[in-house]
Amino acid sequence: MPKNDNMLAILWMLNAGVKMTAKQIAEKLEINIRTVYRYIDALCASGVPIISDSGHHGGYSLLSNFIKAPLLFDIDEKKALLHAALFAKEAGYPMSGALDNAAARLQMYSNQEQANILSRHLAGFEVINRTGPPSVQPVLAELEQAVANEYAVEMDYRTGREEHSKHRVIDPYGMVYWNSKWYTVGFCRLKNEVRSFRVDRILTIQRTALRFKRSEAFSAREFFMHNLLPDVADKEELSSLIIRGSADALDDLGLHWFLGHHLTERTADQAIFVLEEQTILRYVPNFLLPYGRAVQVIEPQSLKAKLAAVAADLMEYYQL
Repeated sequence: MPKNDNMLAILWMLNAGVKMTAKQIAEKLEINIRTVYRYIDALCASGVPIISDSGHHGGYSLLSNFIKAPLLFDIDEKKALLHAALFAKEAGYPMSGALDNAAARLQMYSNQEQANILSRHLAGFEVINRTGPPSVQPVLAELEQAVANEYAVEMDYRTGREEHSKHRVIDPYGMVYWNSKWYTVGFCRLKNEVRSFRVDRILTIQRTALRFKRSEAFSAREFFMHNLLPDVADKEELSSLIIRGSADALDDLGLHWFLGHHLTERTADQAIFVLEEQTILRYVPNFLLPYGRAVQVIEPQSLKAKLAAVAADLMEYYQL
C-alpha cells in the first residue's frame, strides 16, 4: 500500500483502543518494522498524540477520542485552512460557530512546535471586509440547507426599486458571494424563471414542503456572472473605449469588476476596452468620475459629451 494508506491504517488500528507493538503492526501491514518506526515518527511530527509505553506489556496507543481530530494535515495545510477560515468569517459565513470549533480543534491537535508556528502565522494575518447586518446570518443558514436538501422556501423580498416587499416562493439552486454581498440564485415561482436575489433584501424566510431537483449542469456562479456582465461575444457593433491616465488609475480600471472583463490592450499610459457604445454611455461615466483628472477619455467622443453632461448635472444639483 502507499505510504499515506499505511499511515491511515496504523491510525485506525491504534484507535481500536488496544496497545500494539511495532512488530504486530509490521506483521499486520506486511511491512518492515523499521518502516513502522518511520511512520510512527511521521504521525507524531504531524501532531497525532501517539503514546509509547516500554516494557513487557508496552506498545503504541492513541490518546482517547483522537479519531475526532483532523487526520494527516501537515503544517502548511493547517495554516492554509486557518487562513481560509478567516476569509470565510469575514464574508459572513453562515456557520461561523462550527467554523470556530473546527479551527480550535485543528489547533488543539497540533504538537507544541506546530502550535507555535500556527500562532506566529495567524498573528500577522487579518482580513477586513464590509460587515453585513446580523439578520443575514439566519437567512444564509436557511438558504444553505434549502440548496443542499432541494426544498423550496417562501420569503418576503424587497428590491432596491420597490418600497414594499413581495411574497415569493423560490427553488434556491445555489449561493454566490460577490462584491462583499451574498446572493442566492434560484427558480422564482412567481416570475416563472431563474433569478438572483440579494440575501440582505430578504426580510423573512421559511422552508416549505415543496421539493425541486436541480440540474447537475447548472452553475449558480455562471448564471450570476452572465446576468451581471453583458455578453459581447456575438455583438457586431462594438466600440473601443480608449482611456489615458496615470498607471495607478489604469491599474484600478483594469481590475474593475465590470471594465476588467473588456480590457483588450494596456500600455504604460493607456488602456483600451471593447464593448457596446450604448453600454459605455450608460455605465462608464459613473465609473470614471471618481478618478477626476487622473484619467482622460480619448475615444469615443460621445462619452466625452456624456461625462460633461453628467458633471454639469451634478454641479447644478449641488448649487441648489
